[in-house]
Amino acid sequence: MTRQHPGGQPATSRPSALVRALTGGLVMAAALGIGTAAGSAAAERVGLTGTAARLVPAVLVSALALVPVTLAVRRRGASLKALGLGGARAGQRAFLTGVGVTAASAVLVLGAGTAGGLLRWSRPDPLPLVGFLMTNAVIALLLEALPEETTLRGYAWTALRERFGGTASALGTTAVFLLVPGTSTVAYAATARLTGADPAPIGIVPPGQDTASYLILLPIFGLTLVAARTAVGQAPLWAAIGTHLTFLTVNRVALEGDQRHAGWSATRTTPDAVLLVPAYLLVAAVVFMLCRRMGRNGRLRTYDTRNGHPVPTRASRSARRAASSAIRASITRIFSSNSADNASAESGASRSSSKFRPISASEKPSVCAVRT
Repeated sequence: MTRQHPGGQPATSRPSALVRALTGGLVMAAALGIGTAAGSAAAERVGLTGTAARLVPAVLVSALALVPVTLAVRRRGASLKALGLGGARAGQRAFLTGVGVTAASAVLVLGAGTAGGLLRWSRPDPLPLVGFLMTNAVIALLLEALPEETTLRGYAWTALRERFGGTASALGTTAVFLLVPGTSTVAYAATARLTGADPAPIGIVPPGQDTASYLILLPIFGLTLVAARTAVGQAPLWAAIGTHLTFLTVNRVALEGDQRHAGWSATRTTPDAVLLVPAYLLVAAVVFMLCRRMGRNGRLRTYDTRNGHPVPTRASRSARRAASSAIRASITRIFSSNSADNASAESGASRSSSKFRPISASEKPSVCAVRT
């Protein structure tokens, strides 16, 4: 008998699930490398500068990542909701959950670091800061947050979750995530050579990043994104997108604000201050796991979205069956009680007819009276 997952589609084999997860990572790596190189070359050739020049590769990366994933999902007879995107209202709530939890965790940890003397902040300049936040939100969403979450925590996670448990799927998705930066440098170098641009060096981390710090931070970041993706019941992928976007924004203001002309920045007074970033990610991950547990034990989560499909969980089905049984039993008792009362009343009326006068029409109870 063919095993089926909650969405009603036949479940694939474990090797097939692994191949699909790796495909999601390769699609993202190719989109990031090709889109960044080709988009930058195209913007330079048409003379674009500033935000417009940065927007071209961002749009191209999203297109190169989302189109193949969409086609692959539709080929299996599903929609993007199967990846966890969901409807507009549910997506908005999930997105704000990701943003709120991550931002609050960053404020808590970075605030403690500031109080402890690890960070020293500049005076904020409101107009440049607002401008940076707006442009960074659009570019970071299109260049990284949306395509990476759709291909990794969406497509790769869903593929693994069909055949593996939650822990294995989380570790597998994060492992695929670790392969993306290095693989994207290969795609970037090949595309740059074809477009005549100067190819960047190939490596396991993007150029300009400290290898050790990056390889320590990336698994923590990946697992935090998985925690965000599993924290809410409806449109859960938007929680990961919100978390990703907030992480990029906070780090670019706090750690790179001066270089990016963000209008606000922090200076690290000690090298240990870099540990504040994984610290606030761990705090956010814990909060997301608590949200998931509360949703499981309470009424916040009555659907299983392991494959992006809103399928009732065993607990919710059992609760509804128990409620239906209780309602049927109550209705049966009410009718039984009413029948017994009517029979008793008729018997009493016949026995007392010789002792009491007949009841007049004005004294009869209304047929609309309800027995309580």
